[in-house]
Amino acid sequence: MADDTLGLIDDGVVISKEGRIVYAGPADGAPTTDAKVHDCEGRLITPGLIDCHTHLIHGGNRANEWAMRLQGASYEEIARAGGGIVSTMRATREASEEELVESALPRLDALIAEGVTTIEIKSGYGLSTEDEIKMLRAARALADRRAIRIEPTFLGAHALPPEYKDNSDAYIDLVVGEMIPAAAPFATAVDAFCEGIGFSPDQCARVFAAAEAHGLKVKLHAEQLSALHGSALAAKHGALSADHLEHATDDDVRAMAEAGTVAVLLPGAYYFMRETKRPSIDAMRRHGTRIALATDNNPGTSPTTSLLLMLNMGATLFGLTVIEALRGVTVNAAAALGLSAEIGTIEAGKACDLAIWDVADPAELVYRIGFNPLHQRIKDGQ
Repeated sequence: MADDTLGLIDDGVVISKEGRIVYAGPADGAPTTDAKVHDCEGRLITPGLIDCHTHLIHGGNRANEWAMRLQGASYEEIARAGGGIVSTMRATREASEEELVESALPRLDALIAEGVTTIEIKSGYGLSTEDEIKMLRAARALADRRAIRIEPTFLGAHALPPEYKDNSDAYIDLVVGEMIPAAAPFATAVDAFCEGIGFSPDQCARVFAAAEAHGLKVKLHAEQLSALHGSALAAKHGALSADHLEHATDDDVRAMAEAGTVAVLLPGAYYFMRETKRPSIDAMRRHGTRIALATDNNPGTSPTTSLLLMLNMGATLFGLTVIEALRGVTVNAAAALGLSAEIGTIEAGKACDLAIWDVADPAELVYRIGFNPLHQRIKDGQ
């Protein structure tokens, strides 16, 4: 499918067997089959939506910090005063694995209700080996409770825990020497937070090297608050994605395009933090960098459980076209998770993950705000 199309078929048929698509194309020319027929009555069928960047598992919430920001406190000031990620760390450490699962289920159900069939969930609020593994186990447990594909990502290098205050290199020693080996059986990828209030590019490179040594794919929070060229570092390591990217330079974006690293844009965080510098969509288009969209669901900077809202925000705040936005939660989101061979498009051989919509035009999915036109969600043909 070309990057500037949705591949629409007016009178189409999808045939699945044992959870896989065996035919997708025009009704005229579809193979004969004795499979049960479901008449969608002309509704729009898309791939199941993919939320490729979330922090869905966590304890507590940070509504009080949001109120502080409304009164003028900055994200950095709150973080340096012991709030931010570290405050969620405390609540997450205090919660049991089952409590984390139970608290995440309503958030997950909200996304499922909008047609999401695959979701990435990061750790990163435990910040100790035991608690990071607890988070990853909780993420995997959600797949036993709901019909959804979960992609767990280890994000131990998310923030500096209090016990390592002023000794970030020692904490990275723990991440690469103990946490990543322990996380490898539970995670499919490793992430890090490359920012002035997070970890330096050199420290993130150490995290990447350890991940690669354990056969794990890598991705990176980069250029959200500052220009450290983390996105270029991610590209150098063949990362699946670099995410946020408000401060990414033209050279960063070009490096990502050349490496095939997906640009995951997170308009919910941009909106919630009242940022003013938006990612350079023009540079991404010029260099051919693939663009994905995600909720960045988290308690501090993007407490949203609506991927449909992110479609609208991606268009209204960042200037994406309808096609760019829809590809951002399907085919490009699949690439951002390394799952292009499995999901993201409706074609033979892939999982039969579909969303069926009560809309007359695909643009309606991007145009509407606070309206969910999902008619039916199909996961693995069911």
